[in-house]
Amino acid sequence: MQLASTPRGLIPQARLTNLALDLFRAFQRNHRISFLEESISLLRHAIKKEEVGTHGVFHRQALQGLHVCLLRRWKLIRHREDLDEAILLLQTSINHESENPPDKLEDACAWAILARRTAHPSVSTAYKIAMSWMQRSLVFAPTLHTKHAHLTAIQQANKMPLAYASYRVETGHLEQAVETLGQGRALLWSEMRGLRTSIDRLSVTNPTLATKLAIINRDLETLTMSIPMEGNGGTDGSRAQGEGGVDMFGQLLKKQRTLLDERDILTSQIQALPGFENFFKTPSFDTLRAAAERGPVIIVNHCEWRSDILIVLHHSPPFLITTRKDFYNRANELVDRLLDTRKKHRLESLQYQHTLLSVLKELYGLVGQPVISKLRELNIPEQSRVWWCPTSAFCSLPLHAMGPIPSQDKEKEYFSDVYISSYTPTLSALIKSCEPGVQTPDLPLLLVIAPPDKSLPGVTEEIGVIKQVLGSSICNSILEEATSENAAETLRHHRFAHFACHGVLEAGKPFDASFMLQGHDRFTLLDIVRSQLPAAEFALLSACHIAELTDGSIADEALHLTAAVQYCGFRSVVGTMWAMADTDGRDLAGYFYKSMFSSEDQGVPYYERSAKSLRDATQKLRRGKRVGLERWVNFVHYGA
Repeated sequence: MQLASTPRGLIPQARLTNLALDLFRAFQRNHRISFLEESISLLRHAIKKEEVGTHGVFHRQALQGLHVCLLRRWKLIRHREDLDEAILLLQTSINHESENPPDKLEDACAWAILARRTAHPSVSTAYKIAMSWMQRSLVFAPTLHTKHAHLTAIQQANKMPLAYASYRVETGHLEQAVETLGQGRALLWSEMRGLRTSIDRLSVTNPTLATKLAIINRDLETLTMSIPMEGNGGTDGSRAQGEGGVDMFGQLLKKQRTLLDERDILTSQIQALPGFENFFKTPSFDTLRAAAERGPVIIVNHCEWRSDILIVLHHSPPFLITTRKDFYNRANELVDRLLDTRKKHRLESLQYQHTLLSVLKELYGLVGQPVISKLRELNIPEQSRVWWCPTSAFCSLPLHAMGPIPSQDKEKEYFSDVYISSYTPTLSALIKSCEPGVQTPDLPLLLVIAPPDKSLPGVTEEIGVIKQVLGSSICNSILEEATSENAAETLRHHRFAHFACHGVLEAGKPFDASFMLQGHDRFTLLDIVRSQLPAAEFALLSACHIAELTDGSIADEALHLTAAVQYCGFRSVVGTMWAMADTDGRDLAGYFYKSMFSSEDQGVPYYERSAKSLRDATQKLRRGKRVGLERWVNFVHYGA
């Protein structure tokens, strides 16, 4: 390495960086510390020599190289100055004007991980900045598809909310842990829900601001839910080109930034109004615990740093259930075992039955038993409703069916026999579902969407059972020639809906998950999200895979059809975790509607009866002859 002949100040930045990295590779081969020292020295000079026209490429390369070299030296000689400088480099990179948002997010995540691992005093700051860049990175992605692509591109980013929440628990800040999970999970649903923020109260105080905000949110929603063009707009550098070589993605991004800037100005004006100080701000714990008004919300935070179970009640701080040391790994093993067996064997096979049985049993020991003990300690009566808010691996595990519970009784009992379970992607989603609506004393009209399909012969019997149980006064609308267009329009005029058709998932394409309608027309997740159904109350989705995550999607974003139906307005939704047997639609519908429309729960809104009605229906279903475990466990309840 002939460096002495040329002053370092005359060597271009790229050359200095390459020489330094060559020295580092030499150090890795022969472990001569002098090579590492020289590499660090050269990289420091390279960073000072940022040159015009390089767009920060070599500057970032030098920063990353120096970061790696300093950490290697810190591991060898444990000088705290090296660790401090390595972390400072990440901060410098985040603040550098030439860095793009995904790189800033990646650096913020690396800072948080390093600070946590080394007990550095900057750990809390690092997590806050990482969370901030998770949200800010979505600003540089105009459509839902590109936003999802940005989030999936950096794997560590999706773990940040869970990791930060675990750190909050570790430091004794349980309320802040709940806030963190509310802020950082289901970012896409949260952003879309923000576009439909109620302006009723604002309309009374300041109609002009309310109208302007409604127009901007409408335009942002149209843009966000637009169909993507070819080229993903920056996740891999490709750009869609319109006529004449126009950068279509760039135009969308420019329009989005203009709308967001206008909304920021409006938001500041609204927050200056008395009583609107918290408008559009991240909800506090005092706001989030309103989700537990009708019963406890049980958050399962699955994190490699530490996993915890938090129980949120309406009028108290959260309660903590500490977990076993092997909790994280065992949960991953349970999911892998369940999904692998499902891919290799039919659902009704003995192999899958045995796997599901063992998973439910182990899940009860891992989660069910400590939760039941804590609920009893908190004097939560049996048969009360509880809501599960799972994270990570637990989004694919049937928490409602954990068991059997050890008992002297001959008949097996599962968690759902003791407490009535529902699910929610986030506390904010549950609060939205439980908001007071217009109460009408009349019976709701049920829309049945059931396109004829020779592969689903049981649908005809399913419709017959619904008619028999409910009568024509309730079940008065059967939409057989259903298309994505008329389904969306017809749903607007019904409080209750029942889908009886195929559910379809597309690997790697969560927004293309769909209901199969007439002539193979697909009513996609994106179609559903575009719908606005303020009068909707309850939907039973008698189709396969409705609450199942698409392969390649982010678990904590909860991008499945059940969440989409809940988002567009339905307060309570019944879906399926996997494929369902054709005859189960008929049997479950009969049991379910008999329970929901019985006189037992007079005065309770019908949609609020749906969780108990599902529990009662699955109890009857599982007592039927030759009904395997997977058939009744399959059905889940979301929402109010």
